[in-house]
Amino acid sequence: MTRTLRDRSRTAPAVLLAVLGLLLGASACATGQAATATDPKAGAAAPVADPDRIEALPDTPAPRLPVTVPSADGRQVTVTSAERIIPLNGSLAELVFSLGLGDRAVARDVSTTFEQAAKLPVITQAHEVSAEGVLSLRPTVVLADRSTGPAEAVEQIRAAGVPLIVLDDAKRLDDIGPRIDAVAAALGVPEAGAQLKERTRQQIAEVRAQLPAAGAARPKVAFLYLRGSASVFLLGGPDSGAPSLIEAAGGEDAGTAARLTGDFTPLTSEALVKAAPDAILVMTKGLQSVGGVDGMLKLPGVAQTPAGLDRRIISVDDGRLLSYGPRTPQVLREIADQLHRDAK
Repeated sequence: MTRTLRDRSRTAPAVLLAVLGLLLGASACATGQAATATDPKAGAAAPVADPDRIEALPDTPAPRLPVTVPSADGRQVTVTSAERIIPLNGSLAELVFSLGLGDRAVARDVSTTFEQAAKLPVITQAHEVSAEGVLSLRPTVVLADRSTGPAEAVEQIRAAGVPLIVLDDAKRLDDIGPRIDAVAAALGVPEAGAQLKERTRQQIAEVRAQLPAAGAARPKVAFLYLRGSASVFLLGGPDSGAPSLIEAAGGEDAGTAARLTGDFTPLTSEALVKAAPDAILVMTKGLQSVGGVDGMLKLPGVAQTPAGLDRRIISVDDGRLLSYGPRTPQVLREIADQLHRDAK
């Protein structure tokens, strides 16, 4: 899955966190296949438009450098060249390619799964950065965020004289615009950033405008993180990163409504039955890891919820669900279409 789960799971018990760390590499290596909309009654999957490509801006911008920009870790970083860019997670790679600078990217991490980046060398393993791998590719600028590690690798890259900018993590729709601005500023293309930000804003607004008229009650949606191969089953809380998407799609986050705290809590029958979701949101690989909808119904409490009884499972590609970037409008549309299927 995306790099954000590791960062958001730091409040989990130590043993659980260790297990999650082992899973990140496998979850991030989603193949980028088209997301599927799960029929609420039959559990059959119908493909939607292929999401595994980046829509770049129509005009390729020319970076105006040097620039000095703030890094989220308190430093001021000067970038003199954007000829060789390394974005250290999939979300940042999406931004680089969407800005029209994809031909300058010289490497990717394991969560960068979209088609245009497929031939780039991978320089992370389970989201742990190889400083030697990065430096061997002679980058002129490296983009990271707060969950990038280990810290020793980050410092080694900086010690070699490579400009490395740390960005704040994005957990809500409102974070997308500032994140685009920050990346565009660091690469010397602020006008392209403004254009991409406006395009993304308009696309999100279009999706929201097509939602069914709000009724008296919004369907409750529980976000579950599933990795059946390691028996890791988590229920998302208010800090999981999913509530902003759920709310924008016309739903109510079940974990927040059940007064859970933090990012994730171990899935139990009691917790899920209390949350009483009308639908369950999962990542595509997570759903596959438990044997599809039929397998999900065997997890604690799922079959006893309205979502389980109706087989209403919403699945979105692992690499995109929590990326909060230029492809978030696609994610939002997929969630809304699946959530409001009966209302259309």
